[in-house]
Amino acid sequence: MFNRELSWLSFDRRVLELAEDSTVPLLERVRFLSIVSSNLDEFFEIRVAGIMQQEESASHPATREFLQEVLRRAHDLVDAQQKCWHTQILPSLANEGINFRVSGKFSKDEQRELSERFDRDILPALTPLAIDPSHPFPVLTNKGLYLLALLRDPETKESRRAVVPIPRVLPRILAIGSGNQRAFTLLSYAIQLFIERLFPGLELCGSWAFRITRNSDLYVDEEESGNLLEAIEEEIRNLRKGAPVRLEIESSAPQEELTWLLKSIGLSPENAFMTDGPVNMMRLSSLIDLVPRPDLLYPHFTPTTPVEFSEPNKIFSRIAKQDILLHHPYESFTPVVDFIRQAASDPTVVAIKLTLYRTSGDSPVVEALKEAARNGKQVTALVELRARFDELNNIEWARQLEEAGAHVVYGLAGLKTHCKACLIVRQEKNGLRRYAHLGTGNYNPKTARLYTDFSLFTADEEITADVGLLFNVLTGNLSKPNFKHLYVAPFYLQRGILDLIASETSAAQAGRKASIFAKVNSLVDPDVIKALYLASQAGVKIELIVRGICCLIPGVAGKSENIRVYSVLGRFLEHSRLFRFENSGGEPVILLGSADWMPRNFLRRVECVFPLKDKLLRKRIEKEITQTYATCLGDSKELIADSSYVARQPEGRKAKQAQEVFLEIAASHSPAIKSEASKRPSKSAQRQR
Repeated sequence: MFNRELSWLSFDRRVLELAEDSTVPLLERVRFLSIVSSNLDEFFEIRVAGIMQQEESASHPATREFLQEVLRRAHDLVDAQQKCWHTQILPSLANEGINFRVSGKFSKDEQRELSERFDRDILPALTPLAIDPSHPFPVLTNKGLYLLALLRDPETKESRRAVVPIPRVLPRILAIGSGNQRAFTLLSYAIQLFIERLFPGLELCGSWAFRITRNSDLYVDEEESGNLLEAIEEEIRNLRKGAPVRLEIESSAPQEELTWLLKSIGLSPENAFMTDGPVNMMRLSSLIDLVPRPDLLYPHFTPTTPVEFSEPNKIFSRIAKQDILLHHPYESFTPVVDFIRQAASDPTVVAIKLTLYRTSGDSPVVEALKEAARNGKQVTALVELRARFDELNNIEWARQLEEAGAHVVYGLAGLKTHCKACLIVRQEKNGLRRYAHLGTGNYNPKTARLYTDFSLFTADEEITADVGLLFNVLTGNLSKPNFKHLYVAPFYLQRGILDLIASETSAAQAGRKASIFAKVNSLVDPDVIKALYLASQAGVKIELIVRGICCLIPGVAGKSENIRVYSVLGRFLEHSRLFRFENSGGEPVILLGSADWMPRNFLRRVECVFPLKDKLLRKRIEKEITQTYATCLGDSKELIADSSYVARQPEGRKAKQAQEVFLEIAASHSPAIKSEASKRPSKSAQRQR
């Protein structure tokens, strides 16, 4: 197996390649450059922090050597990122008339403007922290931006040091000048110009921007904590004191100051990353909003809304007649929000149940649930308090929902609730009827415009009965549920996937047609990888689209020569999970869901993978989705046995890209595919491929 951490860094390298690619719109390249930094932050906060803990505990003798290899590759990635910024992005911005001033490269007029703004808008927010025997080294916030100032007393010639926190509320990129003379610079560069004003009577010897990354993994003993919400709040407060795992600092910092800073925070020199550009490139993304140049962005698109959802007040009657499948972001996420909003106001709706893993800051989904509770509906919200980096947001949502009268539960002890499900119960003429939404992505309208995902709306009695059981498991802590159609972790998902792979293996051994297609974000689980190797050896043709981490090694003679692994990266984050098994002798099995093929998804999360029962929806997946990924290769790279990725087309991203085709498909027909249950197919349904 490929190593998980090194595969993660390989994924970040492919993201960086998008920033390096001149065929990508320039401001989108800036965005990809910032995404690399965001990914690296999480990599150090979670993965490197874990390796360092193993090293400290001496749990494995090879950990030290492996940590050094991980850090070496991370250094190489950061060096390539900085090179991209200086040699490609900055010159390209200048060619487009977008001038970005680096440290010390300001005109007199720009310095005069910055001086006035510093005194008026910046200086009042700054608080220098002296470091001396009476002022010990301060506790520095995780990923906060700071300036280290080296000072000298002109009378005693004594050297002094101070740390200046840069408040997060201040914009990290400043626009200066106007018209053709308009330029941009980093806030830290502006502060460094005038930082001596913070230290009257002292001489400034130098100042350098830096930030510290800390271990950010949550450690909560659910069995010991009486209140999970309060326990997680307390642990989040402790994260700012987590062990340092990385120091980023400007490369102009003298070795003596670097050594002192590393000693003060307790880090080894190998954990120090010297940068000759922005210390935190994630902040560069704000430049995109400051530059009104739509020609330097991906072309604007408006997600289509299928005709089935053109009248929100008829949404339940539409779903009652047919299953409906949406492909986001090409098709709008609005119907999902309307589904919940309509339920909140519909007098026949008696209950709404929903899982909430991540959502937007102004979530219309949460507002609809609150309205439903105020309208007397029985509202049950499964809020996952441990959604990484969204813990505080979810705690706030949980409190608001409780105040509105909703039942808020936090799922099963020791398990994250990661499934995406909503169940609505209506009182109809013939009794209670259930309607469900099942998805591969979060109930977040904002990320639904950025991530590729699927939504299934169904009133199928068998599927909705299983969804009802899923919620009973989450609220009632049922230990041995019997799902008939859903594959639910941690109960049966892994076993179900292994059984499906084994079935294909048996079919190939018997000389029957056998194939597997899977699209996941990560492939790590050793049992699944072993099963795929056995299937390959039996002759099963296996195609895997793995966006990020992939531990399976394809193309090894006698082991995995029948396995091909591709990574698709582009304008949208490939987030959907899709599985197809040939099922020789029957209809192909097509599954969608929330789970990657990782031990955490199989064993430590509540996940839901659901089948597409309707024949026309399955045809849509095969002809419109899997076929596009197979034939439009411009945004696809293939993983080969030496762990490198190669473009599937010689012309790279100049070739037709799958995501471009999905946009074209959505634009060509807004109505969603109608299912077999529809008695009178409309003209729009007849037009579907």
